[in-house]
Amino acid sequence: MYVDSHCHLDFPELAKNLPDILSRMAQNRVSHALVVSVNLPNWPGLMELVAPQPHLYASVGVHPDYEDTPEPTVQELVDLAQSPKVVAIGETGLDYFRLSEPLEWQRERFRTHIRASRASGLPLIIHTRSASADTLRIMKEEGADQYGGVMHCFTESWEVAQAAMELNFYISLSGIVTFKKAEDLHELARKLPLDRLLIETDSPYLAPVPYRGKVNDPSKVMHVAEKIADLRGIPVAEVAECSTNNFFNLFSKIER
Repeated sequence: MYVDSHCHLDFPELAKNLPDILSRMAQNRVSHALVVSVNLPNWPGLMELVAPQPHLYASVGVHPDYEDTPEPTVQELVDLAQSPKVVAIGETGLDYFRLSEPLEWQRERFRTHIRASRASGLPLIIHTRSASADTLRIMKEEGADQYGGVMHCFTESWEVAQAAMELNFYISLSGIVTFKKAEDLHELARKLPLDRLLIETDSPYLAPVPYRGKVNDPSKVMHVAEKIADLRGIPVAEVAECSTNNFFNLFSKIER
């Protein structure tokens, strides 16, 4: 059994094919998927999508890449997180890859999400790109370790992974780990403690080999697990079991 800890099923290219995707998930033994929020204007549509599906859950938050979008308040995030379907705050974090300074608005948005995590008791979903030092610094300053969370689609160094794990965070690997040239990530996948591992698709993006370049969806998360198992020289069933257990331990609002 597999779970997809991070996907965007509400994005148009996936939402229009939801019945087919759910069917393929069942065929590939993908039992649950977490549909991750990127902004508040689209959040009601995300919730409409997950509401009738017993094995789909949601987060609430605003992605750091979104500039021209309503800023959430701590109370707003906490109020929205009261839904039984909402199991995490985010995705949030810092991304200095596409945007340039001044980015204090992005850092303040990140702090708001961490405070909402502490107020709601829900874990965080963190996105970091070209900003690991500031990401870790703000996590420490704001007490992100209180309820922990996950560093999603992780592509940073082993040292950053260690620092995040010390702050009560899991490390989630995506289809990037299947890419031939992702040698540093291959080495990290070999080192990562299995009790800190999650797997994801980040679909519709980052389709794993042998689907690279195509539209991704949660049914393909098994290929991430298979690559990790191959790199570690262990049965894929062990990766599936550990990552699934970790998913339910972290997102404890979900009934297994």
